[in-house]
Amino acid sequence: MKVSKELKVGVFMVFSIAILYLGFNYLKGQDFFSSNNKYYAIYENVDGLSVSNPVLVNGFAVGRVSRINLLQNHDDQILVEMDISGDIVLGDSATAKLNSDFLGNKSILLSTGNAKKLHEPGDTILAVLDKGIADILAESAQPVANNLEATIKKINAILDNLNGNSEKINRMMDGFEKTPVILNATIADVKQKLGSINTTFDQVGGELNTTLKQTQPLLSNLTVFSDSLKRLELNHTVDQANKALTNLNEAIEHFSNNEGTLGKLINEDSLYNNLNNTFETLDQLLIHLDTQPKDFFSPFGRKKSKIERNRNKEEED
Repeated sequence: MKVSKELKVGVFMVFSIAILYLGFNYLKGQDFFSSNNKYYAIYENVDGLSVSNPVLVNGFAVGRVSRINLLQNHDDQILVEMDISGDIVLGDSATAKLNSDFLGNKSILLSTGNAKKLHEPGDTILAVLDKGIADILAESAQPVANNLEATIKKINAILDNLNGNSEKINRMMDGFEKTPVILNATIADVKQKLGSINTTFDQVGGELNTTLKQTQPLLSNLTVFSDSLKRLELNHTVDQANKALTNLNEAIEHFSNNEGTLGKLINEDSLYNNLNNTFETLDQLLIHLDTQPKDFFSPFGRKKSKIERNRNKEEED
């Protein structure tokens, strides 16, 4: 029997497609020649779980995720189908915990449970959501975040206060910048004054030495003067002073007894009155000379009657 080329091509194509399908599924982890059992788990959220993610028991791969379906009639829950090796025995308390590692890779951690009562292939295993690294870090970092938020608020308050007092701070900084200059000027001034004070002290010391040298002759003269006083005849001097006082008392007694011109001047009113009238007339003459100098110094002089009229007018004024 002769086989046509078309049949050969068709058989080859079918065989190639079958090999391609089996190879593709094998690469995905589905082994058609192994005795795997299918189990199911229902999750509220699979957090990015995908087909072919591994199923692990204590870190050892015992299967893979073979299918994921959305159950729209059951509040959008997620049905996950797992192909698990046929030699794995699962008890009725087994759990399928959805896990995420530090790099974000997803897997299902399988707990075999109690082996007294077993699950049958096709049963639904209790689904558990494990806290991922991000969730654990978030819970651990929450107190730190709260403290950091409080700290940031305090820092913002301090910064706001600094912004409100920026002008004062600028003036303060200007003062700090000027302080060394003022301090240096003050120190230089103090040094200059200290130099002047030292010079003054030196001058005063020199002048004091000169003064002390000059006082030596004076002290010697005082010594000589005191010696001279000791040699004076004090009794003779006292007698002469008594005689002078006696003569003075006699002169005062003469004044009291109207003896002499001075005594009469003191005790008699007539002499005093005459002198007083003389002084008044002289005073009037001087006043007239001051107010009417033409009466005395005019080249042709003035008549007596005119002078008297001027005097009467001045007296009336």
